[in-house]
Amino acid sequence: MAATAALGIMCKTPQPEHSKTRLAASFGPAAAANLSACFLKDVAAAIEAVPERLGRRGYAVYAPAGTEQALSALIPPAFGLLLQTSDDFGQVLLGTARGLLAAGHDCVLLVNGDSPTLPPAFLAEAIELLRRPGDRAVLGPATDGGYYLIGLKQAHPRLFGDIVWGTGTVAQRTRERASEIGLPMAELPEWYDIDDAEAFGWLTEELAGRSERFRNGGPAAATRAYLATFGGGAR
Repeated sequence: MAATAALGIMCKTPQPEHSKTRLAASFGPAAAANLSACFLKDVAAAIEAVPERLGRRGYAVYAPAGTEQALSALIPPAFGLLLQTSDDFGQVLLGTARGLLAAGHDCVLLVNGDSPTLPPAFLAEAIELLRRPGDRAVLGPATDGGYYLIGLKQAHPRLFGDIVWGTGTVAQRTRERASEIGLPMAELPEWYDIDDAEAFGWLTEELAGRSERFRNGGPAAATRAYLATFGGGAR
């Protein structure tokens, strides 16, 4: 059987009052939830844009339970659904990696659901790096000190231990954990996720073609179309 990479989007099903709460302060809860839905659609589209010759399948790794129907409307029909069952994000990441590897995938990429312009080329590069001989990991560092992607060939618990999630030290601590266990870690170019007004500004600049920092991003078709409806984005 041909090797198949699993690409799991780490996400919460978009719901008003529960999605993108920092953006909701600027746009309101309904618009923030709609933006979250667009981001998810665009990340899923980036996964679908990875060349099929590489062998890949997308998944949505989601919460809360009971939102499967709403989530399924946002992702391609071929995507699998995996429910998050822990409040500890490190355990969610570790459990997802273990489950997808046990399902027969040769490698796993766990991807942030809040990066609508994530270049598909980054995902393809991560798969190719992981398929080199020997165990290794791949990290996609984010501008906020976290990461937008971690790729694995084996589920290493130490990579997710003693990390304060949601802080600016996550990527560095992950590098340190990899060094502790002697795991080679390749790095992708830096990218960003949209959690606050500053990052939203980066997004609008990028979509308008005015960004000096972020270039050659994905098309973000769903996000671009939604922003145009309320005058919040590039034309």
